[in-house]
Amino acid sequence: MAEIRLATVEQGRTKIRNVPIAVTPEGFWCCPSPVVFQKTHKAKHPLNKPKSSSPPPKTTVQKKETTPVIEKKTTSTPLRPGVASDGQRNLRSDTSGMSAPNVVPERTSRHKIENPPRKVAIEFGEPGTSNMKVVLLGKQGFCVKMSVHKNVLVDNSSFFADKLLEEQCGLSCLEIDDCEDIEIYVETVGLMYCKDMKQRLIKQSVSRVLRILKVAELLGFSLCIKSCLEYLEAVPWVGEEEEEKVVSSVLRLQGEGIGVTPVLKRVSSDVSNPPKDTLSHIMDLVLKSNEERGRREMKTIVLKLLRENNSVPNYAGSADICNETIYASCRSCFNLLLSLFRQATEPEFADKSMDIKDPVVKQISLEADNLSWLLEILADRQAADEFALIWASQHELAALHTKMPIVSRYHVSCVTARLFVGIGRGELLPPKEARQMLLQTWLQPLINDYSWLQHGCRSFDRKVVEEGIGRTILTLPLEDQQSILLSWLGSFLKAGDNCPNLQRAFEVWWRRTFIRPYVDAQGNLEQSDNSMTSKE
Repeated sequence: MAEIRLATVEQGRTKIRNVPIAVTPEGFWCCPSPVVFQKTHKAKHPLNKPKSSSPPPKTTVQKKETTPVIEKKTTSTPLRPGVASDGQRNLRSDTSGMSAPNVVPERTSRHKIENPPRKVAIEFGEPGTSNMKVVLLGKQGFCVKMSVHKNVLVDNSSFFADKLLEEQCGLSCLEIDDCEDIEIYVETVGLMYCKDMKQRLIKQSVSRVLRILKVAELLGFSLCIKSCLEYLEAVPWVGEEEEEKVVSSVLRLQGEGIGVTPVLKRVSSDVSNPPKDTLSHIMDLVLKSNEERGRREMKTIVLKLLRENNSVPNYAGSADICNETIYASCRSCFNLLLSLFRQATEPEFADKSMDIKDPVVKQISLEADNLSWLLEILADRQAADEFALIWASQHELAALHTKMPIVSRYHVSCVTARLFVGIGRGELLPPKEARQMLLQTWLQPLINDYSWLQHGCRSFDRKVVEEGIGRTILTLPLEDQQSILLSWLGSFLKAGDNCPNLQRAFEVWWRRTFIRPYVDAQGNLEQSDNSMTSKE
């Protein structure tokens, strides 16, 4: 390891910082430490307040007597001129035993509180073996001088090859203005000297490799571009933000005709739309799982991901395919649930051992949970109207429901409750006939299971369900409202808290039936009197 010695002259003191840097056998650098540039930028922008007269505490920084940098030299190595800018830079470098010499900013006046911008330079490379210099000029006067070899630049960079071809053959110095990322520019040129570029890149972060890729693209450094793409294809991308940066960078290269397919394979497929069979397979795996925790977590994840799909503007083309797949799963669950109810209501089933009955009861609970999950997905997608119609048509299932022990059947009423909540919230808008059939078929079974729902279902919210039932009833014609609410009143007066409390809906129906007609009649009478008075 060689060292960079950064020398800064400020307020009568010279500070020397030693920064490690890796050097190739050819005498060039590779992957210079970011500390070099960070320390130099700090030297360019010192604190604007005056410093105290007492010296700073001792650290790894070496302190020397105040001497002009131009006088600091060794007897064995003569000084060589540094990079000049606007005739203001007095830069000197010590090359004995070092691949990168000093960084020297301009002096500033002690009497000024605000220091003017100072010109700073760093030199890389081995001047004794190089035959060309490249000067990078960045913002705010920051510059870097690189001692390089023409043949290395020409062999690796189409940019440098074209530049050297345009200029005269004896060109020994090339300046590049307005470099946005000098640090990465230096590192990318250094990579031209690496025999195993992959080993150099493997130590870098994804964000840094993207910066290298951008500079390599500007320089036409095809070997580096290839190595960066191989790195990006293999390394994990952490987080959505990093993935978006990688994809946008790679797509930019794709527009320029550079082969980036292996990298994009991670985020895109040759198939334009997600295959229907894949979604169906995922749904089947989740619905048929018997492991409670895994099933519950995957249901949450799939529901969340499908919600994200709903927010994508161009997803409408695939929505119908997705809905068809979900409804196919719904019908499968309906058929299996009906088959389990038939099995559980057979006369000889009650006499069977618990080893036979328990799996059936557990499967009924599982299928009810599956239907509730599928209904939640459809409600989010605003496609649950057909589900309400199918559930309202399950007359045989509702008839068998009354014959089942309440402990085995009450989970099924969770599906009914969720439908009422969805209609009450406007999440689904089934036709009037479907709403009537739903209340006639499933309201009484829900009332019968209400006590168990309150204590046996963790997700059951009594107030929300009662509000949904009441609002669903109030969407029907007034005669139907009266029939259903009077039937409910009989159950409520017998069961009390073990029955849904629909008092709000009952009050609305009462006002619609008894108060509104009287008010309307009074209004019509007053309107008639006013018209007669006006005629007189």
